[in-house]
Amino acid sequence: MEEYIVSARKYRPTTFDSVVGQHALTTTLKNAVKSGKLAHAYLFCGPRGVGKTTCARIFAKAINCMSPTNEGESCNNCESCKAFNEQRSYNIFELDAASNNSVEHIKTLMEQTRIPPQVGKYKVFIIDEVHMLTTQAFNAFLKTLEEPPSHVIFILATTEKHKILPTILSRCQIYDFERMTVKGTVEHLKYVAEKEGISYEEEALAVIAEKADGGMRDALSVFDQAASFCQGNITYKKVIEDLNVMDADNYFRIIDLSLENKVSDIMVLLNNAINKGFDGGLLIGGLAKHVRNVLMARDEATLPLLEVSEAMRQRYAEQAKRCTPAFLFQALRYMNQCDVNYRQSSNKRLLVELTLIEVAQITQPDDQPVAGRRPKRLKSLFNRQQPKAQPQQRAPQVAQEVTTAAKKKPKLVLNGITNSWNNIRKTATEQSTSAVTENFTTNTQGEEPDKNRKVFTQQELDFQWMSMCNRMPQDLVGIATRMKNMHPEIGHFPNVVVAVENQLVLDQLLTIQGQVLATLRRDLNNNEITLNIYAKEKQEQAKILSRREMFEEMKKNNPAIAKLQQLFDLELA
Repeated sequence: MEEYIVSARKYRPTTFDSVVGQHALTTTLKNAVKSGKLAHAYLFCGPRGVGKTTCARIFAKAINCMSPTNEGESCNNCESCKAFNEQRSYNIFELDAASNNSVEHIKTLMEQTRIPPQVGKYKVFIIDEVHMLTTQAFNAFLKTLEEPPSHVIFILATTEKHKILPTILSRCQIYDFERMTVKGTVEHLKYVAEKEGISYEEEALAVIAEKADGGMRDALSVFDQAASFCQGNITYKKVIEDLNVMDADNYFRIIDLSLENKVSDIMVLLNNAINKGFDGGLLIGGLAKHVRNVLMARDEATLPLLEVSEAMRQRYAEQAKRCTPAFLFQALRYMNQCDVNYRQSSNKRLLVELTLIEVAQITQPDDQPVAGRRPKRLKSLFNRQQPKAQPQQRAPQVAQEVTTAAKKKPKLVLNGITNSWNNIRKTATEQSTSAVTENFTTNTQGEEPDKNRKVFTQQELDFQWMSMCNRMPQDLVGIATRMKNMHPEIGHFPNVVVAVENQLVLDQLLTIQGQVLATLRRDLNNNEITLNIYAKEKQEQAKILSRREMFEEMKKNNPAIAKLQQLFDLELA
């Protein structure tokens, strides 16, 4: 029985022309061989499986070839080429820096550079995974790399160029290898399949190429696995079953169902996928990639960005015609947010379900509540800036009413030691707003209650004000922080009065006054709310008290607190 060799080794390139996906780089190396203008050190960097070590070997072989071709390739007939092919060359050395990364290993290697080549022109040292060398080893290597013997050439290979010392980088010619495109990988897999006598479906090879993520070695390894599973006939269905890859039809189906607002069908599809062992986070990631591809398919200019087969590209273009840019943008936002929160979520499935529900309701009409779906969606308040409102004049009557309401606030009496501070605060709030609410009820007596004219208390106003501040976007975080320290008051109901510290803060708040008013009307369920914002006069601005001064003021205004301190012998920390 003939010995089996994996495709990654069997079809490893042996010439520059057989290297896939690195045409510009291999052309440069061939020209260097032809002209004889060789540097003393090269650095090949790029992702795994794209041909760095392979190109280093081909280059080393061509450098030492006694009669290279006119194209810069090795002849394969001279003694140097035969010795390399038979793995007995004494002029080409390979060192794995991952396991030989100490100073002693580098010193041993440097000693070998003193001996000139016996056959050929150069001694070539290929150091793979060079970023694994220790700092001491790099320093030991640096002097030789700076002034090597004329017969020595170093070829360094790495996947992590940023870990290499700048002093090393500055002494090398740097070649950045590209990731393999899906199209280029598929073409090479077709070549291998034809050589091996394996039938295939192009869609199946595209799935393998996407799974490889730009690495040809990975693609050939997956190809061998799929060929073994499919027994010589690689089909799309068998490949996605073998690799446990989500069928692209599911992604197309989810988007189609989302456009039709069919949440229930999407939940069934998600459940089937999870039952088959697919992770919810990977499903969201795959769906996000799908939506991105649909977005790219909307424009002829971005079509080349789709690294998919021609048949799949047509499917994306067809679905793109049914999707609006607004739907695609919003769907991507939802899925990106889900991806960010997925690891921290304690209920990952619920997070995925909520995300898919939100995507399915993007195109749902606002005035169409349907069973199983949310009713009219409330738009985010701070999505767009409202036109800057004109500064309002401070109404003397409003200020007088605020002062009057404050004077009516009764003093608190400690009925029992067991009263909590929350109860004291709650009682004070309720008593301070009872007069305002009672007055409004009297004035509107005989009118039919309206759901958009709900009576609200000071406590509800404080709560909704703080909630609004917490929801404000990142670009308004400064004014949101200042607003948290403001204390809106109910003036002549339903007028809300907000006093700010100075004119600068007033100007900032007035730029979003329309948005603040819209939020209060919505959250307090009263469309008649008006908002009056003014800057305090100097005599109105309260003195900033220390903690002890605040405590003394509390004792002065509430004898119950002084009594509590005396009973328990409390001291201010």
